[in-house]
Amino acid sequence: MNNIFVYCEIENGKVADVSLELLTKGRALAQTLGCKLEALAIGHGLAGIEKQLELYGADTVYVADCECLAPYRTLPHASIVCGVFREQQPQIALFGATTIGRDLAPRVSSALHSGLTADCTSLEIGSHTDAKSGKEYQNLLYQIRPAFGGNIIATIINPECRPQMATVREGVMKKEAVAAPKPAEVVKIDPKKYVTDADFAVQILERELEERKINIKNASVIVAGGYGMGSKENFKLLHELAEVLGGEVGASRAAVDAGFAEHARQVGQTGVTVRPKLYIACGISGQIQHTAGMDGAAMVISINNDPEAPINKLADYAITGDVMEVVPKMIKYYKENSK
Repeated sequence: MNNIFVYCEIENGKVADVSLELLTKGRALAQTLGCKLEALAIGHGLAGIEKQLELYGADTVYVADCECLAPYRTLPHASIVCGVFREQQPQIALFGATTIGRDLAPRVSSALHSGLTADCTSLEIGSHTDAKSGKEYQNLLYQIRPAFGGNIIATIINPECRPQMATVREGVMKKEAVAAPKPAEVVKIDPKKYVTDADFAVQILERELEERKINIKNASVIVAGGYGMGSKENFKLLHELAEVLGGEVGASRAAVDAGFAEHARQVGQTGVTVRPKLYIACGISGQIQHTAGMDGAAMVISINNDPEAPINKLADYAITGDVMEVVPKMIKYYKENSK
């Protein structure tokens, strides 16, 4: 088995953030294993796409560029990915846990009779000894993710089948460019080698794309509210605080389920994963389902009337008190002391 592959999602000539995050993580894994990091780009109008990918450590970029491959369709993309993987025999293959990745990765895994772990929060290299046979395995991919509703963290391995496949949600891994990038080798793929007429049974007649109106993923400051905020009306205070701080408003799943905030603002295992410079948790207890989506924040301030709330263990600063008293004071004093 050979190198590490990352399937790259591309829209309008721009590589998706989740793919760049996976390249960053894949680079670290490749260094540990002493192998190459390879990227797979499928679509149309991909000339020069390797320039974006080599910045994040891609040693080789496989490019399938054809008008028939854009926009994404399951069958032709799956045929190409399976064909390339059968030839190149990667030991690890990573996909984004996006709409496309969740559609494509299971189909590829099934076709190649390989294991797949979805929604991983961490990827590491390690060893394993089978308890029954005593057989030792080296350089396995530890696929780490919350399980049983987030009550445990499971480490999943795939000792025998290759490639070891995983999907990772956007924002879970850091996106970091290489300090001194090297030109990537470009390998052009002829789609006709892998796809058939049957792969184009589905035709896309029209696409309607709508920009996200709420985008908390890239916010440097997030003021998040939980069920402890009490009501949708009380969430207006968080919007006011976020406005004076130049940030965005987030919410826990409990707050979203209660109708206090939109689902697009949900932070956590079933929402968005964020890495802001400042995360202010207001009335959030701090269950693992929520903290899995924000524990990468540079600084965390919690406001909770329960001094034993789990969020306080994660917080850099914990304020014990009523959010309806603390937040208005924060707004007042920030306005008074900011330039």
